[in-house]
Amino acid sequence: MKKVLIAIDYNPTAQKIAETGYSLAKSMNAEITLVHVVADYTYYSSLDYSPIMGFDSFSTMGMVQTNTVVELEKAAHEYLEKTKKHLGDTSIKTLVKDGDSGDAIIEASNDLEADVIVLGSHSRKGLDKILMGSVAEKVLRHSKVPLFIIPVSEKEKK
Repeated sequence: MKKVLIAIDYNPTAQKIAETGYSLAKSMNAEITLVHVVADYTYYSSLDYSPIMGFDSFSTMGMVQTNTVVELEKAAHEYLEKTKKHLGDTSIKTLVKDGDSGDAIIEASNDLEADVIVLGSHSRKGLDKILMGSVAEKVLRHSKVPLFIIPVSEKEKK
């Protein structure tokens, strides 16, 4: 396996996903790409997360005014760069996609010819799963490459 795609969002559990995916990729001496999908414009205006990889909270990072998609994409690039710095590896590539999260992750995997996709599963159940869907489940159903799914929960916030 030569290429690992690590998909992260702004959830505080993304740190665990990034670190675990990074360890997996390094153990295989693989090329690493971090991807973030700007999926739902309204989602970003309601974020109120605790610290993650150096950010105080998304709404107070001082770099996002949720006025345009361009500003959201710029913030996503900065977020991935901050994550890359946290992991301490300048060779990590970054990619920001937009659209449906599952579709965008699969598209990125195909475009990059990734050998494995690393992502988290928030283990939503019941109404949450029906209303929000499951990105991990969608990627699992449609991916042509293996997945390394990391189970995470809100209790695991760092």
